[in-house]
Amino acid sequence: MGQELKQELRLAQKLVLTPQLQQSIKLLQLTRMELLEHINQELTENPMLEEVTEKNEDESEDDRVINEIIADDNFGGYTTSFGEGTYGLDEDDKQNFIENTCTKKISLLDHLLWQYKMGAGTDEEIGLCAAIAGNLNEDGYLALSVEEIAQREKKDVGLVEEALRKVQLLDPVGVAARDLAECLTIQAKHYRIENPIVFLIIKDLLPKLQNKNYPFIAKQLGVSVDEVIKAVEVITHFDPKPGSVFFEDDPIYIVPDIYIYKIDDEYIIRLNENGLPKLSINNFYRNILKNKGEVASGTKDFIKERIKSATWLIKSIYQRQQTIYNVTKSIVEHQRDFLDKGVQYLKPLILKEIADKVGVHESTVSRVTSGKYAYTPRGIFELKYFFTGRAHTNQGEEKSVESVKNRIQVLISKENPHRPLSDQKIVRILEKEGTIVARRTVAKYRELMGILSSAQRKCM
Repeated sequence: MGQELKQELRLAQKLVLTPQLQQSIKLLQLTRMELLEHINQELTENPMLEEVTEKNEDESEDDRVINEIIADDNFGGYTTSFGEGTYGLDEDDKQNFIENTCTKKISLLDHLLWQYKMGAGTDEEIGLCAAIAGNLNEDGYLALSVEEIAQREKKDVGLVEEALRKVQLLDPVGVAARDLAECLTIQAKHYRIENPIVFLIIKDLLPKLQNKNYPFIAKQLGVSVDEVIKAVEVITHFDPKPGSVFFEDDPIYIVPDIYIYKIDDEYIIRLNENGLPKLSINNFYRNILKNKGEVASGTKDFIKERIKSATWLIKSIYQRQQTIYNVTKSIVEHQRDFLDKGVQYLKPLILKEIADKVGVHESTVSRVTSGKYAYTPRGIFELKYFFTGRAHTNQGEEKSVESVKNRIQVLISKENPHRPLSDQKIVRILEKEGTIVARRTVAKYRELMGILSSAQRKCM
């Protein structure tokens, strides 16, 4: 079948994002630290940009050449803080954050190898120890089977088994176990536990132990419930994740993007621009554009393009800060009761409500609230925290999901540990207080907060 080339016209609608719009979207979703990195990178790459510490009195706003480039753009607001004339941060109010000490963190692999080398091991044994230690997961458990390690290292399975037993004798106690039962057994032997019930529970009845089904365990072992409880007290002192201490994340210090203060009866919003460079167009290149004929046209074209790029960046930053301010202001107006009285008064809120109020798209509000933190009289919260679903009351009113979760947490914290509240009991209590939720909803909220079921919370 023959092929031929044809030309034809087609009409199609396409969404085209201009470079300016792409840059605005990118900057809007950056966190404060990411924005700082981006600005510093632009300062390095674009010679037309410069950082200013105070207003340049020599800048002429009616500079004809520059105005032709930036046309209808107005960047005067960028060099001033939003809400200027309200209340800023005094030096005593500024938070000082402790930087991590520049030291190398010891890994579990290094710790185990150091101990192994302190013994009289051969090079072959040390190599097998490294192979085993290098295949431990974050909890300190062996991620591969002995057979897989033997195949990879081209060693006899017996030699790997022997090396594994030696690694399991090292600190932290219980490391390099293949499952929870082996991990707890290693610790029981290390601490010279003589109670045989401890070993029997670890070997065969760990699932029942998790559910605190002590009567069943006592019946299976033919002992009293008191004896089971004594054995359980020993087991609960063991570490089920011996390697986790070497994989703890470094502390993350949150720097608020917004400060919200209450002065008299008014909430004041101030963006945290501490440390963010104030940008301006370099005067040297402004003057080059004024002097026509003295510079090659190609050079002037390059300068114009770079100045356009610089002005786009300045405008995008200005728009980003203005949008964050407007969104935060609307959130504060909506959640004033929360700021005044606490989480029980947090109101239901969705992105569309704020988007309609500010006059932007929902996706813009989503970008603004993602990864941005606000310092408030109630603590530091991610802006997303203020957006929550609805729970209904029997008076036809609406409550936020966060307020319901908080109430569940309070009820559980005050329960009798010997008779913990079941999910159904919590449903009835909430219903008496006017909040209508299903039992499965209570269970979901409880799990999201990391709270165990009533059976697991029960103390014998």
